[in-house]
Amino acid sequence: MSAVAVEAVAVANGRDGALAKLATRATAASTASVAIVLLGTGVVGGALLKLLNTPAAASVRLVGAANSRRQQTAAVDLASRSLREQLNSQGDARDDAALLAALDASDATAKVIVDATASADLASRHAEWLVLGYHVVTANKALAGGELPGWRALQAALANGGRYGDSATVGAGLPVLSTLRRLRGCGDALLTLEGVFSGSLSWLFNQYDGIRPFSELLREARRLGYTEPDPRSDLSGEDVARKLLIIARNAGFTLGTDEVDVQGLVPESLRALDTESFLARLDELDEPLAQRHAEAKSRGCVLRFLARLNQRGRARVGLVEVPQTHPAARLYGTDNQFALTTTRYNTQPLVIQGPGAGPDVTAQALLGDLLALG
Repeated sequence: MSAVAVEAVAVANGRDGALAKLATRATAASTASVAIVLLGTGVVGGALLKLLNTPAAASVRLVGAANSRRQQTAAVDLASRSLREQLNSQGDARDDAALLAALDASDATAKVIVDATASADLASRHAEWLVLGYHVVTANKALAGGELPGWRALQAALANGGRYGDSATVGAGLPVLSTLRRLRGCGDALLTLEGVFSGSLSWLFNQYDGIRPFSELLREARRLGYTEPDPRSDLSGEDVARKLLIIARNAGFTLGTDEVDVQGLVPESLRALDTESFLARLDELDEPLAQRHAEAKSRGCVLRFLARLNQRGRARVGLVEVPQTHPAARLYGTDNQFALTTTRYNTQPLVIQGPGAGPDVTAQALLGDLLALG
């Protein structure tokens, strides 16, 4: 709907103020150079919608948005600040073909599909979308950090000229991948990598001192929203492994998922339970971790959940003891840390550190990738 039509509707319905604002935003959007369809309006997608309503996103036009069941492509509804809430009960049935048609109808220079989900099915379509001529911006790690054929398909698709904005897949937008690519572009090479790649596991082991039971801290982390609703998604180490694979592959290490040694924190007896049953048995995590903490403390060390990659491409993820002088021993809150040793950063690693979890910083990473396409 044009700005003129929006204003006419406002007059007809006696809602001049609210719809006039929408008309102003519609007029501004008509000059946008980047048109997007947003898939996923959950926590991260919702945070991105808020950013799209700020002056920083003036060059970005939202032409479609969808959750798992409903979608919206009408300009007036897309301009509503309550779009995310409206999609819970209003809108057309989800139809990806219609969403892409709305993107095709745009006259923007860059046409982008934003995947703010964790859906492996949607991630499997990223390469297809790139081949069709769309750009893809994503927080979804399932393709780049998944099975090796998917990574290779992604690289082949990128040869067609599409761009893949993946800053939000690692470190919630910390400049890890961009720094690594810049170093490689200058002829540098990654030798080793070590760090804390999980905001939830960082918080847990920054807090864990052997006094409060680990299960108590885990329940608190879940209440604060630091973990997934089923904390096994974090405790398994699989999410950290995906991030390690993404970094390693971008550094030139062609690793498969089976080449990462993942030592998770969930015992075999708790892995097959439903979520509620697992939560009811969290206390079973306490004794093994208390013992490991006591052993580490006796040696002047602390426990940290680290990801490591050596020069031979050996990748490991798991809980390890580090001395008090280790960089990971001095983290705070949900900090992530990435220590990159390269041929030029050899004597002392290049360390990137900062908040590695949270919808706002993740959404900002998505917006940054979108603006880079403008």
